[in-house]
Amino acid sequence: MKWDFNVAYDEKDAVGRRYRRQDANGTPFCITVDHDTLEDNTVTIRYRDSMEQKRVKIEELRAIIKDAVDVRTWLMKM
Repeated sequence: MKWDFNVAYDEKDAVGRRYRRQDANGTPFCITVDHDTLEDNTVTIRYRDSMEQKRVKIEELRAIIKDAVDVRTWLMKM
């Protein structure tokens, strides 16, 4: 991910505090790796604006974020 996007890694405090800290920084997405990740190769993606959270496969993550930040996709939703 770091080769395609501006990313920051944070493991300080509880997940809720991390989300609030990243919301304050303006981070549009938070990716949470947890104990289930090792078992099923999925992570949780949290969208700052809607606070929606969903489990996605790691291999789909780059495409999901790329689609969300692509100007063409954004303009088509308007």
